[in-house]
Amino acid sequence: MLTEQLLAPVPGGTGRYTRELAAALAATAPEGWTVTGVVSRHGDPSAAVIPGVAGPRVLPLPRSALIAAWERGVPLWPGGDAVHAPTPLAPPVAKRGRSLVVTVHDTVPWTHPDTLTPRGANWHRKVIARARARANAIVVPTAVVAAELDQHAPGPAPVTVIGHGVPAALASPPDPVTATVITERLRLPEHYVLAVGTVEPRKGLDLLVTAMAQAQAPNLPLVVAGPAGWGGLDLAELADQAGLARDRLRVLGRVSDTELAVVLHRATVLAAPSRSEGFGLPVLEAMAAGVPVVHSDAPALVEVAGGTGTLVPTREPIALARALREVVDARGDHGAAGRRLAESITAARRRAAGFTWTRAAEALWRLHVDLHRSARAELR
Repeated sequence: MLTEQLLAPVPGGTGRYTRELAAALAATAPEGWTVTGVVSRHGDPSAAVIPGVAGPRVLPLPRSALIAAWERGVPLWPGGDAVHAPTPLAPPVAKRGRSLVVTVHDTVPWTHPDTLTPRGANWHRKVIARARARANAIVVPTAVVAAELDQHAPGPAPVTVIGHGVPAALASPPDPVTATVITERLRLPEHYVLAVGTVEPRKGLDLLVTAMAQAQAPNLPLVVAGPAGWGGLDLAELADQAGLARDRLRVLGRVSDTELAVVLHRATVLAAPSRSEGFGLPVLEAMAAGVPVVHSDAPALVEVAGGTGTLVPTREPIALARALREVVDARGDHGAAGRRLAESITAARRRAAGFTWTRAAEALWRLHVDLHRSARAELR
């Protein structure tokens, strides 16, 4: 399994996917199979160490040279009888008698190229199209992405939908002592609106800041958990421009999983105003934690939430502000609104329980084992 994303400056959601899926694959490996992580040459590959996963094995080329080699069709095989690429960074073609599966997380390079750098959008379109043409199979996280991929990057590689999962550490409340220590260290407010994700244009955090400054918004602080990404979004500056008081914005930056568990379980409501998503892990994780979700009408978020969240149109901060206010008010309501919200939270927990990394790994193993048998049969 290529675990290169774990060594990226900002691993993001694909980094979490890589780590969680690799660990689950190792834990569910069929008899005779082992899972080894593979990375390009780095001075310190320790960030790609995953419990239960062998390696990481280091390829002879640094990242930039590896990308260039694969772009030029150099058949540098990462090793193993089967390779899983959890991002579009993958060998140009499967080795004879062996299989290659590539995960494509979204079709943003086609549908929302303005939310990526021009170079990033071009590169992703190229490598995704190549994978669709030459890999043995493509994995996507939602049916939405599968349909969009057929539209924008058709090809012979079959597409399988395999959803993400929720780590046990995020589904269950942290122990009280840990929660108290982390709450004090991060200076978390008693009640707050939470957003989780890399701070970049696609996540819609600029819209959220604008929404929270409106008179229709709940009178709560906004807490943002996630590292800074590309695009140079300065949330504090955006807050000043929108008229949101500085004491109502708390930007935590990158947090550990243990910290995220505390931040998530203490939240009053999760806001997910993304312009586009392929899946939306924070939405699923909030559902599992029993935190109500207000999300945009990005199709993948609609699919993941399954009607258990509060839906708002993308790019409409007033609608977002009102929806957040309604959810916050309902949390303290003992009447019909409170009961409806409680029912939605229960339904969300039940839906989230169907998404596990173990289930995702088992589905991926079935795909890999079947492809491997076919590949070996072709040699005979």
